[in-house]
Amino acid sequence: MTDATVTRYVHELDRRDSDGVEVSLLWHELSNRVFVDVSDVRAGDSFEVPVTPADNPLDVFEHPYAYAALRGIEYPAGAPREPVYA
Repeated sequence: MTDATVTRYVHELDRRDSDGVEVSLLWHELSNRVFVDVSDVRAGDSFEVPVTPADNPLDVFEHPYAYAALRGIEYPAGAPREPVYA
């Protein structure tokens, strides 16, 4: 499956950006998984936080850095990342 094919099945549910940080609440249709994607355009940082069944998706969307810390997700500048939806 190509990136374009995978992207076709990812739907943006909500989005916000502030001071170069873009946060998106996304749903992957095929796997029925919800996750939050965070990109700091200026620093080159990006990471994804999966939303578990026990989570409130909007809470993860509003506080992605807290959930990333809680789950041990690191986000050093320029580090490659594994997509949650793959």
